[in-house]
Amino acid sequence: MTSPIKLAIVGVGKIVYDQHLPAITANADYALVATASRNNTIDNVPSFPTIEAMLAADPSIEAVSLCMPPQYRYAAARKALAAGKHVFLEKPPGATLSEVADLEAYAAEQGVSLFASWHSRYAPGVQPAKAHLAVEKPTAMHVVWKEDVRQWHPNQDWIWQAGGLGVFDPGINALSIVTEILPSAVFLTRAALEFPENRDAPIAADLHFQDADGVEVHAEFDWRQTGKQSWDIIVTTAKGEVRLADGGSRLWIDGAEQALEKEAEYPSLYQRFAAIIRAGKSDVDVAPLRHVADAFMLGQRKVVEAFHD
Repeated sequence: MTSPIKLAIVGVGKIVYDQHLPAITANADYALVATASRNNTIDNVPSFPTIEAMLAADPSIEAVSLCMPPQYRYAAARKALAAGKHVFLEKPPGATLSEVADLEAYAAEQGVSLFASWHSRYAPGVQPAKAHLAVEKPTAMHVVWKEDVRQWHPNQDWIWQAGGLGVFDPGINALSIVTEILPSAVFLTRAALEFPENRDAPIAADLHFQDADGVEVHAEFDWRQTGKQSWDIIVTTAKGEVRLADGGSRLWIDGAEQALEKEAEYPSLYQRFAAIIRAGKSDVDVAPLRHVADAFMLGQRKVVEAFHD
């Protein structure tokens, strides 16, 4: 029997408590042996103030999940890779494409696995939608990804700072699904980004894409949504419509709701991470982050009223 992978977590916060810890605890492929975080700990797991202290104290660690804000992920990833550890990158995998490219090359040099995780791709409706669209060619797509930042990211200043992505922090989840289910690549043609006058990252984005055949994709991201939160993707085909709702957890094909597996996004991520470690491979797809970078390059910037939590 293969022994569990000795795993450590760096950056213990809400997403770790809500998603990572339950997924790791339920997976026999892992033994959680350490954490490194400035402010938080996990009961009965050795904790350290920094990744350097953690790696020095426990050389037996085999893999590290990095769950801090993207602006700080590159430095931590380099340290972990340099120590010969496999690395799991929370989404987005970095603040820039160049960082992630360097980490991928460095992981290969070190002979360890690097995983750029996109949890929304593992929503239960995504693969059935992808399979249908591989047969029924899309003619258009409309993405509506609108939520209340006060509800999901209260008092998280890093998300409004340069590199924190702003509304693209949730919006990149939509882009991860778009790039997974479409049978052909799309590229940005125009974009409009709204920046609060007191913030360095956008609060809303309106994006237009198309593929080489002229199929158009329109995406609307907004962090000012009140009431019902919207995480919907509607794809028109020559014969009907494919609709993913609630972030991919529900699926309708031509008006008929489909029976889906139980939601297991983070358990699936950790299953994938274990699989690539065992296979000696990496999984680093930056397509969603590339679209965000294109939006910042091509997007028209509009300053809107100040935003306060």
